[in-house]
Amino acid sequence: MTHPACCRQSLILKLSTELMMDLNLLYRRALDGEFLSVTEGVHLFHHAPLAELMLIADTRRKQMVPHGKVTWIIDRNMNTTNVCVANCKFCNFYRVPGHPESYVTDIATYKEKIEETFRYGGEQLLLQGGHHPELGLEYYTNLFRELKILYPQLKLHALGPPEVAHICKLSKVSHREALLALKEAGMDSMPGPGAEILNDRVRRLISKGKCGAQEWLDIMHTAHEIGLTTTATMMFGHVETIEERFEHLVKIREVQARRPEGAKGFIAFIPWTFQDVDTLLRRIRGTKNLTTGEEYIRMIALSRIMLPNVQNIQASWLTVGKPVAQLCLHAGANDFGSIMIEENVVSAAGAPHRFTAKGIQKAINDAGFPAQLRNQQYEFRKMPELIEEQVITY
Repeated sequence: MTHPACCRQSLILKLSTELMMDLNLLYRRALDGEFLSVTEGVHLFHHAPLAELMLIADTRRKQMVPHGKVTWIIDRNMNTTNVCVANCKFCNFYRVPGHPESYVTDIATYKEKIEETFRYGGEQLLLQGGHHPELGLEYYTNLFRELKILYPQLKLHALGPPEVAHICKLSKVSHREALLALKEAGMDSMPGPGAEILNDRVRRLISKGKCGAQEWLDIMHTAHEIGLTTTATMMFGHVETIEERFEHLVKIREVQARRPEGAKGFIAFIPWTFQDVDTLLRRIRGTKNLTTGEEYIRMIALSRIMLPNVQNIQASWLTVGKPVAQLCLHAGANDFGSIMIEENVVSAAGAPHRFTAKGIQKAINDAGFPAQLRNQQYEFRKMPELIEEQVITY
Protein backbone atom coordinates (compact mmCIF):
# COMPACT_ATOMS: atom_id res chain seq x y z
CA MET A 1 0.00 0.00 0.00
CA THR A 2 1.32 3.44 -0.96
CA HIS A 3 2.00 5.72 2.00
CA PRO A 4 -0.02 9.03 1.95
CA ALA A 5 3.18 11.04 2.37
CA CYS A 6 4.60 9.45 -0.78
CA CYS A 7 1.41 10.35 -2.65
CA ARG A 8 1.71 13.94 -1.55
CA GLN A 9 5.36 14.08 -2.64
CA SER A 10 4.49 12.58 -6.02
CA LEU A 11 1.68 15.10 -6.48
CA ILE A 12 3.98 18.01 -5.55
CA LEU A 13 6.62 16.70 -7.97
CA LYS A 14 4.01 16.32 -10.73
CA LEU A 15 2.65 19.85 -10.16
CA SER A 16 6.17 21.27 -10.08
CA THR A 17 7.01 19.53 -13.36
CA GLU A 18 3.80 20.80 -14.98
CA LEU A 19 4.56 24.31 -13.76
CA MET A 20 8.09 24.16 -15.20
CA MET A 21 6.76 22.85 -18.52
CA ASP A 22 4.21 25.67 -18.54
CA LEU A 23 6.92 28.28 -17.94
CA ASN A 24 9.09 26.85 -20.70
CA LEU A 25 6.16 27.01 -23.12
CA LEU A 26 5.49 30.64 -22.18
CA TYR A 27 9.18 31.46 -22.61
CA ARG A 28 9.17 29.98 -26.11
CA ARG A 29 6.05 31.90 -27.07
CA ALA A 30 7.51 35.11 -25.65
CA LEU A 31 10.71 34.64 -27.67
CA ASP A 32 8.54 34.19 -30.77
CA GLY A 33 6.89 37.56 -30.08
CA GLU A 34 3.45 36.10 -29.42
CA PHE A 35 0.79 38.04 -27.52
CA LEU A 36 0.55 36.50 -24.05
CA SER A 37 -2.75 36.83 -22.21
CA VAL A 38 -3.38 38.63 -18.93
CA THR A 39 -3.56 35.27 -17.15
CA GLU A 40 -0.27 34.16 -18.67
CA GLY A 41 1.43 37.42 -17.74
CA VAL A 42 0.21 37.13 -14.15
CA HIS A 43 1.46 33.56 -14.06
CA LEU A 44 4.93 34.68 -15.14
CA PHE A 45 4.90 37.49 -12.58
CA HIS A 46 4.17 35.09 -9.72
CA HIS A 47 6.09 31.99 -10.77
CA ALA A 48 8.95 32.77 -13.17
CA PRO A 49 12.38 33.13 -11.54
CA LEU A 50 13.66 36.67 -12.02
CA ALA A 51 16.89 35.53 -13.69
CA GLU A 52 14.92 33.59 -16.29
CA LEU A 53 12.58 36.52 -16.96
CA MET A 54 15.56 38.83 -17.36
CA LEU A 55 17.17 36.44 -19.85
CA ILE A 56 14.01 36.13 -21.96
CA ALA A 57 13.43 39.90 -21.91
CA ASP A 58 17.07 40.64 -22.70
CA THR A 59 16.91 38.30 -25.67
CA ARG A 60 13.76 40.07 -26.89
CA ARG A 61 15.54 43.43 -26.52
CA LYS A 62 18.36 42.20 -28.73
CA GLN A 63 15.81 41.01 -31.30
CA MET A 64 13.88 44.28 -31.33
CA VAL A 65 16.75 46.76 -30.84
CA PRO A 66 19.71 45.03 -32.52
CA HIS A 67 22.07 48.02 -32.42
CA GLY A 68 22.75 47.19 -28.77
CA LYS A 69 23.04 50.80 -27.62
CA VAL A 70 21.16 52.38 -24.73
CA THR A 71 19.57 55.62 -25.79
CA TRP A 72 18.91 58.81 -23.81
CA ILE A 73 17.66 62.32 -24.51
CA ILE A 74 18.27 65.88 -23.36
CA ASP A 75 15.02 67.72 -22.74
CA ARG A 76 13.15 69.77 -20.20
CA ASN A 77 9.83 69.01 -18.50
CA MET A 78 8.10 72.39 -18.42
CA ASN A 79 4.59 73.02 -17.17
CA THR A 80 2.06 75.27 -18.87
CA THR A 81 0.19 75.72 -15.60
CA ASN A 82 -0.14 74.16 -12.17
CA VAL A 83 -3.85 75.03 -11.95
CA CYS A 84 -5.84 71.82 -12.03
CA VAL A 85 -9.34 70.65 -11.17
CA ALA A 86 -8.66 66.91 -11.63
CA ASN A 87 -7.77 66.47 -7.93
CA CYS A 88 -5.59 63.36 -8.36
CA LYS A 89 -4.82 61.74 -5.02
CA PHE A 90 -1.16 61.12 -5.86
CA CYS A 91 -0.27 64.64 -7.06
CA ASN A 92 1.39 67.30 -4.91
CA PHE A 93 2.09 69.57 -7.87
CA TYR A 94 -1.33 71.01 -8.65
CA ARG A 95 -3.02 74.06 -7.14
CA VAL A 96 -6.74 74.78 -7.22
CA PRO A 97 -7.96 77.84 -9.18
CA GLY A 98 -7.31 81.05 -7.24
CA HIS A 99 -4.59 79.54 -5.02
CA PRO A 100 -1.83 82.08 -4.23
CA GLU A 101 0.79 79.69 -5.66
CA SER A 102 -1.09 79.06 -8.91
CA TYR A 103 0.43 80.19 -12.20
CA VAL A 104 0.18 80.10 -15.98
CA THR A 105 3.64 80.21 -17.56
CA ASP A 106 4.32 83.41 -19.51
CA ILE A 107 6.28 83.78 -22.74
CA ALA A 108 9.24 85.44 -21.03
CA THR A 109 9.68 82.35 -18.85
CA TYR A 110 9.38 80.03 -21.85
CA LYS A 111 12.05 82.02 -23.69
CA GLU A 112 14.45 81.94 -20.75
CA LYS A 113 14.06 78.20 -20.21
CA ILE A 114 14.06 77.20 -23.89
CA GLU A 115 17.28 79.11 -24.53
CA GLU A 116 18.85 77.50 -21.47
CA THR A 117 17.74 74.08 -22.77
CA PHE A 118 19.47 74.77 -26.09
CA ARG A 119 22.66 75.69 -24.24
CA TYR A 120 22.52 72.34 -22.43
CA GLY A 121 22.24 70.52 -25.78
CA GLY A 122 18.49 69.91 -25.72
CA GLU A 123 16.08 70.53 -28.55
CA GLN A 124 12.75 69.58 -26.98
CA LEU A 125 10.22 70.59 -24.35
CA LEU A 126 8.11 67.93 -22.70
CA LEU A 127 5.25 70.34 -22.10
CA GLN A 128 2.43 69.41 -19.72
CA GLY A 129 0.20 71.07 -17.17
CA GLY A 130 -2.96 70.86 -15.15
CA HIS A 131 -6.62 70.79 -16.12
CA HIS A 132 -7.05 74.55 -16.05
CA PRO A 133 -10.77 75.41 -16.23
CA GLU A 134 -10.17 78.38 -18.57
CA LEU A 135 -7.46 77.17 -20.96
CA GLY A 136 -9.05 75.60 -24.02
CA LEU A 137 -7.95 74.68 -27.51
CA GLU A 138 -7.40 78.25 -28.67
CA TYR A 139 -4.97 78.94 -25.82
CA TYR A 140 -2.81 75.91 -26.64
CA THR A 141 -2.79 76.39 -30.42
CA ASN A 142 -1.81 80.05 -29.94
CA LEU A 143 0.93 79.07 -27.49
CA PHE A 144 2.37 76.38 -29.76
CA ARG A 145 2.36 78.71 -32.78
CA GLU A 146 4.11 81.45 -30.84
CA LEU A 147 6.79 79.09 -29.53
CA LYS A 148 7.42 77.70 -33.02
CA ILE A 149 7.69 81.20 -34.51
CA LEU A 150 10.22 82.14 -31.84
CA TYR A 151 12.12 78.82 -32.06
CA PRO A 152 11.44 76.93 -35.31
CA GLN A 153 13.93 74.21 -34.33
CA LEU A 154 12.14 73.48 -31.04
CA LYS A 155 10.38 70.12 -30.72
CA LEU A 156 7.15 70.04 -28.69
CA HIS A 157 6.44 66.71 -27.01
CA ALA A 158 3.27 68.09 -25.50
CA LEU A 159 0.13 67.52 -23.46
CA GLY A 160 -1.27 64.02 -22.96
CA PRO A 161 -4.62 62.24 -23.30
CA PRO A 162 -6.20 63.63 -20.09
CA GLU A 163 -5.26 67.19 -21.07
CA VAL A 164 -6.57 66.65 -24.59
CA ALA A 165 -9.82 65.24 -23.17
CA HIS A 166 -10.14 68.29 -20.89
CA ILE A 167 -9.46 70.69 -23.78
CA CYS A 168 -12.09 68.92 -25.89
CA LYS A 169 -14.71 69.34 -23.18
CA LEU A 170 -13.91 73.02 -22.67
CA SER A 171 -13.87 73.84 -26.37
CA LYS A 172 -16.63 71.42 -27.42
CA VAL A 173 -14.59 69.72 -30.13
CA SER A 174 -13.86 66.10 -30.95
CA HIS A 175 -10.60 64.35 -30.16
CA ARG A 176 -9.69 64.38 -33.83
CA GLU A 177 -10.46 68.08 -34.26
CA ALA A 178 -8.37 68.99 -31.23
CA LEU A 179 -5.40 66.82 -32.19
CA LEU A 180 -5.38 68.02 -35.80
CA ALA A 181 -5.44 71.65 -34.61
CA LEU A 182 -2.66 71.03 -32.08
CA LYS A 183 -0.54 69.22 -34.66
CA GLU A 184 -1.02 72.02 -37.18
CA ALA A 185 -0.02 74.54 -34.49
CA GLY A 186 3.26 72.77 -33.78
CA MET A 187 2.77 69.72 -31.56
CA ASP A 188 5.38 67.21 -32.79
CA SER A 189 4.53 64.23 -30.60
CA MET A 190 2.48 63.35 -27.52
CA PRO A 191 3.67 61.77 -24.26
CA GLY A 192 1.62 59.28 -22.30
CA PRO A 193 0.87 60.84 -18.91
CA GLY A 194 -2.32 60.21 -17.03
CA ALA A 195 -2.48 56.51 -17.88
CA GLU A 196 -1.76 55.51 -14.29
CA ILE A 197 -3.54 52.13 -14.50
CA LEU A 198 -6.00 51.82 -17.39
CA ASN A 199 -8.77 50.41 -15.27
CA ASP A 200 -11.72 52.53 -14.14
CA ARG A 201 -11.94 50.93 -10.69
CA VAL A 202 -8.42 52.16 -10.00
CA ARG A 203 -9.00 55.53 -11.69
CA ARG A 204 -12.07 56.25 -9.53
CA LEU A 205 -9.87 55.81 -6.45
CA ILE A 206 -6.82 57.82 -7.49
CA SER A 207 -7.68 60.12 -10.43
CA LYS A 208 -11.43 60.45 -10.65
CA GLY A 209 -11.27 63.88 -12.29
CA LYS A 210 -9.33 62.63 -15.32
CA CYS A 211 -10.65 60.92 -18.41
CA GLY A 212 -11.55 57.25 -18.13
CA ALA A 213 -9.40 54.40 -19.40
CA GLN A 214 -11.23 54.01 -22.71
CA GLU A 215 -11.05 57.72 -23.52
CA TRP A 216 -7.29 57.68 -22.85
CA LEU A 217 -6.93 54.78 -25.28
CA ASP A 218 -9.24 56.37 -27.87
CA ILE A 219 -7.26 59.62 -27.88
CA MET A 220 -4.02 57.70 -28.38
CA HIS A 221 -5.53 55.74 -31.27
CA THR A 222 -6.71 58.97 -32.89
CA ALA A 223 -3.24 60.48 -32.47
CA HIS A 224 -1.77 57.46 -34.27
CA GLU A 225 -4.33 57.83 -37.06
CA ILE A 226 -3.24 61.40 -37.80
CA GLY A 227 0.45 60.56 -37.72
CA LEU A 228 1.52 61.63 -34.24
CA THR A 229 3.95 59.38 -32.42
CA THR A 230 3.20 58.88 -28.75
CA THR A 231 4.57 57.15 -25.68
CA ALA A 232 2.70 55.08 -23.13
CA THR A 233 3.20 54.92 -19.39
CA MET A 234 2.09 52.97 -16.35
CA MET A 235 2.24 54.18 -12.76
CA PHE A 236 2.04 51.18 -10.44
CA GLY A 237 2.55 50.28 -6.80
CA HIS A 238 -0.55 51.88 -5.25
CA VAL A 239 -4.11 50.48 -5.21
CA GLU A 240 -4.01 48.29 -8.33
CA THR A 241 -3.95 44.50 -8.41
CA ILE A 242 -1.36 42.50 -10.32
CA GLU A 243 -4.10 41.46 -12.76
CA GLU A 244 -4.93 45.12 -13.41
CA ARG A 245 -1.29 45.82 -14.29
CA PHE A 246 -1.43 43.17 -16.98
CA GLU A 247 -4.81 44.35 -18.24
CA HIS A 248 -3.11 47.71 -18.71
CA LEU A 249 -0.29 46.17 -20.76
CA VAL A 250 -2.74 44.26 -22.96
CA LYS A 251 -4.78 47.42 -23.63
CA ILE A 252 -1.64 49.29 -24.68
CA ARG A 253 -0.71 46.41 -26.96
CA GLU A 254 -4.18 46.32 -28.52
CA VAL A 255 -4.12 50.04 -29.39
CA GLN A 256 -0.65 49.61 -30.88
CA ALA A 257 -1.93 46.71 -33.01
CA ARG A 258 -4.67 48.99 -34.42
CA ARG A 259 -2.32 51.73 -35.61
CA PRO A 260 -2.42 52.50 -39.32
CA GLU A 261 0.06 50.72 -41.57
CA GLY A 262 3.38 52.53 -41.50
CA ALA A 263 2.58 54.47 -38.31
CA LYS A 264 4.96 54.16 -35.35
CA GLY A 265 2.16 54.64 -32.81
CA PHE A 266 3.53 54.05 -29.31
CA ILE A 267 7.23 54.59 -29.83
CA ALA A 268 8.11 53.69 -26.23
CA PHE A 269 6.65 52.37 -22.98
CA ILE A 270 7.69 53.79 -19.60
CA PRO A 271 6.57 52.07 -16.39
CA TRP A 272 7.28 53.96 -13.18
CA THR A 273 6.46 53.56 -9.52
CA PHE A 274 4.01 55.60 -7.45
CA GLN A 275 5.83 58.22 -5.37
CA ASP A 276 3.97 58.61 -2.10
CA VAL A 277 5.60 61.40 -0.06
CA ASP A 278 2.92 63.70 1.42
CA THR A 279 0.29 62.61 -1.12
CA LEU A 280 -3.41 62.43 -0.28
CA LEU A 281 -3.33 58.78 -1.27
CA ARG A 282 -0.89 58.10 1.56
CA ARG A 283 -2.24 60.58 4.12
CA ILE A 284 -5.91 59.65 3.76
CA ARG A 285 -5.89 56.05 2.50
CA GLY A 286 -2.55 55.00 3.99
CA THR A 287 -1.36 53.81 0.58
CA LYS A 288 2.41 53.44 0.44
CA ASN A 289 4.71 52.54 -2.41
CA LEU A 290 6.03 49.14 -1.36
CA THR A 291 7.50 48.26 -4.75
CA THR A 292 10.95 46.72 -4.35
CA GLY A 293 13.78 47.05 -6.82
CA GLU A 294 13.35 43.38 -7.72
CA GLU A 295 9.66 43.89 -8.46
CA TYR A 296 10.41 46.88 -10.69
CA ILE A 297 12.97 44.87 -12.67
CA ARG A 298 10.38 42.08 -12.96
CA MET A 299 7.84 44.54 -14.37
CA ILE A 300 10.36 45.93 -16.86
CA ALA A 301 11.08 42.40 -18.09
CA LEU A 302 7.39 41.59 -18.34
CA SER A 303 6.71 44.86 -20.15
CA ARG A 304 9.20 43.79 -22.81
CA ILE A 305 7.59 40.33 -22.98
CA MET A 306 3.97 41.51 -22.97
CA LEU A 307 4.53 44.32 -25.52
CA PRO A 308 6.15 42.65 -28.53
CA ASN A 309 4.86 45.42 -30.81
CA VAL A 310 6.39 48.34 -28.86
CA GLN A 311 10.06 48.73 -29.75
CA ASN A 312 11.46 50.78 -26.88
CA ILE A 313 11.17 50.14 -23.14
CA GLN A 314 12.41 52.88 -20.84
CA ALA A 315 13.71 52.42 -17.30
CA SER A 316 12.52 55.12 -14.91
CA TRP A 317 15.72 56.11 -13.11
CA LEU A 318 13.84 59.13 -11.73
CA THR A 319 11.63 56.94 -9.53
CA VAL A 320 13.80 53.88 -8.83
CA GLY A 321 17.33 55.28 -8.86
CA LYS A 322 20.48 54.50 -10.81
CA PRO A 323 21.42 50.98 -9.59
CA VAL A 324 17.97 49.49 -10.23
CA ALA A 325 17.64 51.28 -13.57
CA GLN A 326 21.05 49.93 -14.63
CA LEU A 327 19.91 46.37 -13.90
CA CYS A 328 16.82 47.02 -16.00
CA LEU A 329 19.11 47.41 -19.01
CA HIS A 330 19.80 43.68 -18.62
CA ALA A 331 16.08 42.94 -18.25
CA GLY A 332 14.65 44.25 -21.50
CA ALA A 333 14.97 48.03 -21.22
CA ASN A 334 16.94 49.78 -23.96
CA ASP A 335 16.37 53.43 -23.04
CA PHE A 336 17.35 55.57 -20.04
CA GLY A 337 15.02 58.47 -20.78
CA SER A 338 15.94 62.09 -20.22
CA ILE A 339 18.35 63.94 -17.98
CA MET A 340 15.30 66.12 -17.22
CA ILE A 341 16.81 69.57 -17.06
CA GLU A 342 13.64 70.43 -15.16
CA GLU A 343 10.95 68.19 -13.63
CA ASN A 344 8.32 69.36 -11.16
CA VAL A 345 5.47 66.85 -10.95
CA VAL A 346 6.96 63.50 -9.88
CA SER A 347 9.66 65.28 -7.86
CA ALA A 348 6.94 66.96 -5.80
CA ALA A 349 5.90 63.52 -4.55
CA GLY A 350 9.39 62.54 -3.44
CA ALA A 351 11.39 61.28 -6.44
CA PRO A 352 14.94 62.28 -5.37
CA HIS A 353 17.16 61.09 -8.23
CA ARG A 354 18.99 63.38 -10.66
CA PHE A 355 21.32 63.09 -13.68
CA THR A 356 23.51 65.38 -15.77
CA ALA A 357 24.50 64.62 -19.37
CA LYS A 358 27.87 63.26 -18.25
CA GLY A 359 26.29 61.36 -15.39
CA ILE A 360 23.68 59.56 -17.48
CA GLN A 361 26.26 58.49 -20.06
CA LYS A 362 28.56 57.16 -17.33
CA ALA A 363 25.68 55.24 -15.74
CA ILE A 364 24.89 53.58 -19.07
CA ASN A 365 28.55 52.80 -19.77
CA ASP A 366 29.04 51.41 -16.26
CA ALA A 367 26.12 49.04 -16.90
CA GLY A 368 28.02 47.67 -19.89
CA PHE A 369 26.38 49.48 -22.82
CA PRO A 370 27.33 52.18 -25.32
CA ALA A 371 25.35 55.37 -24.62
CA GLN A 372 23.63 57.02 -27.57
CA LEU A 373 21.98 60.45 -27.56
CA ARG A 374 18.63 60.40 -29.41
CA ASN A 375 15.68 62.58 -30.32
CA GLN A 376 12.01 61.90 -29.53
CA GLN A 377 11.66 59.71 -32.65
CA TYR A 378 14.49 57.51 -31.35
CA GLU A 379 16.76 58.70 -34.12
CA PHE A 380 20.42 59.02 -33.14
CA ARG A 381 21.84 62.51 -32.50
CA LYS A 382 25.44 63.56 -32.33
CA MET A 383 26.48 65.14 -29.08
CA PRO A 384 26.60 68.92 -29.60
CA GLU A 385 30.18 70.19 -29.72
CA LEU A 386 29.49 73.04 -27.34
CA ILE A 387 27.30 72.08 -24.43
CA GLU A 388 26.95 73.50 -20.95
CA GLU A 389 26.62 71.01 -18.12
CA GLN A 390 23.53 71.87 -16.16
CA VAL A 391 23.69 72.61 -12.46
CA ILE A 392 20.90 70.67 -10.77
CA THR A 393 18.85 72.99 -8.60
CA TYR A 394 15.38 71.39 -8.43
